[in-house]
Amino acid sequence: MLIRYGYDITVTCTQPTPMVALLTAHGERADDIVKAEELVTTPAIASTTYVDLFGNVCRRFVAPAGDLSLWGDGTVRDDGLHDRIWPDAAEIAIADLPDDCLIYLIGSRYCETDKLSQVAWDRFGGVSPGWSRVQAICDFVHGHIRFGYMDARSTRTAMEAYEERIGVCRDYAHLAIALCRCMNIPARYVNGYLGDIGVPIVDPMDFSAWMEVYIGGRWHTFDPRNNVPRIGRIVVARGRDAADVPLINSFGPHILKSFRVWAYDVSGVAPV
Repeated sequence: MLIRYGYDITVTCTQPTPMVALLTAHGERADDIVKAEELVTTPAIASTTYVDLFGNVCRRFVAPAGDLSLWGDGTVRDDGLHDRIWPDAAEIAIADLPDDCLIYLIGSRYCETDKLSQVAWDRFGGVSPGWSRVQAICDFVHGHIRFGYMDARSTRTAMEAYEERIGVCRDYAHLAIALCRCMNIPARYVNGYLGDIGVPIVDPMDFSAWMEVYIGGRWHTFDPRNNVPRIGRIVVARGRDAADVPLINSFGPHILKSFRVWAYDVSGVAPV
């Protein structure tokens, strides 16, 4: 399967403003690239890239005063398979976890393990450890939060999502991540592209957030928002929570003027 993906974002600044954007497909997909992602800015500006501590590709630039449009587009080869299910994946004792997993066990900006620990153990302490426990957490979060774009709030934490029972995909991910960490299961935040492939098309599309948990000796994808295996995820960035992977980190005020995202199957379509 071939998936075309990209974005068209316009921001407005009152003065030149340094920014760092995490919009580029993760380097792990380098071997799958069919058409390299191309960035076009209007007006044309200089930019550089670097890789952050979590392995994400970050683009650094200074947005001029006025409107700045960022347009990126690429095509990637995908296996076309649904998210894998590994029901036998077992939890790993903390003492046996790889060193780089430990950071994903502790609380972070949006995932307050200290506030949710008792909730987690009361609800999931009696559930079979491993895949079944993580799935039980996803089932709970999926049913507990009511989805709605009008309910989005950039400062909402996992505890607030638990109490308010409303939110968007990042809130589902934050709550599930926090509950997993409370149960001593490493969990990290992921954002990226998830087109409506193999499911009814819902417009408009947005970037999506989900989580990965470390069980059975590897990282596995779980999506408490959709809570069903999906096709065609393209990871952009990973981190402890959304604070580590903002789509645009602005070092000064800006206004989001327009925003469009796409990811769709172009298998069999003549390349442009």
